[in-house]
Amino acid sequence: MARLIELLFHALARLPLGRLQGAGSLCGRLVYHASPRFAARLKSNLAQSQIVGPYQDLTALVKQCAAETGKGAFELAIAWSAEPDAIARQVRRCEGWEHVEAALSRGDGIVFVTPHLGSYDIAGRYLSQRLPFPLTAMYRPPKIAWLEPLMNAGRERGQGKTAPANASGVRQLVKALKQGEATIILPDQVPGGGEGVWAPFFGRPAYTMTLLARLAQLQGVATLFFTGERLPRGEGFAVKIEPPIEPFTGDKDADAARLNRMVETMIRRHPAQYLWSYNRYKRPAGVPAPELDTE
Repeated sequence: MARLIELLFHALARLPLGRLQGAGSLCGRLVYHASPRFAARLKSNLAQSQIVGPYQDLTALVKQCAAETGKGAFELAIAWSAEPDAIARQVRRCEGWEHVEAALSRGDGIVFVTPHLGSYDIAGRYLSQRLPFPLTAMYRPPKIAWLEPLMNAGRERGQGKTAPANASGVRQLVKALKQGEATIILPDQVPGGGEGVWAPFFGRPAYTMTLLARLAQLQGVATLFFTGERLPRGEGFAVKIEPPIEPFTGDKDADAARLNRMVETMIRRHPAQYLWSYNRYKRPAGVPAPELDTE
């Protein structure tokens, strides 16, 4: 099965971007109509966020999100299979590279942070292509086990490396940063028990990682957030890099709240491109329920 999917990904990666995204959009809409659970989670999380204004159509945005989710799934064929140079050419513009240059001039290690927004895998490959040293991405194994080798092989090409989301992976990230290299973390993944704290996310408690703030406090480390916006009509992608709006201080609860506020700010710019189908509010095993949770 893994070999078959690999061949399929290579075939899809050769399609023009517009056609690939069109197929993904169609697939996302089909899943929306075929899976009540998928559709319900999209609608519930979007309604919870209150991003949709009183004069906007929630159902229309939910359907658009389903289409964008499908595009993101199909874009993995490019991120994991296309040649690194070809991936980088899909990025039509990059805003904020001066923040990276400033960190490089200081000799800092760099923690790149991106939520499940837009085409984060393609944007990450773009950053990897422009950096003069390896970029290590932390990941959690996919639920479909045979996808993991394909995912890792795709992310480890060129200067890419991967680190599992466990104690060994954290040590790998710290070592890379102390060597003046870079890492990527997705801050809206639900961490394991004992690895996070409850913090507001669009008005509801979400179990939020504390690792990012700890890494940001390391000496000689710069923290930069980025997104890979999906441009319309298959035109490519736009990468935006920026420092955090609020600096981390070392207070776990306050830093988790700061992190979520930053992620909310990024999502509000491109709400349809966020992965609203992800169960962001789940409670990991062994973690006490948040005091503010009324469920």
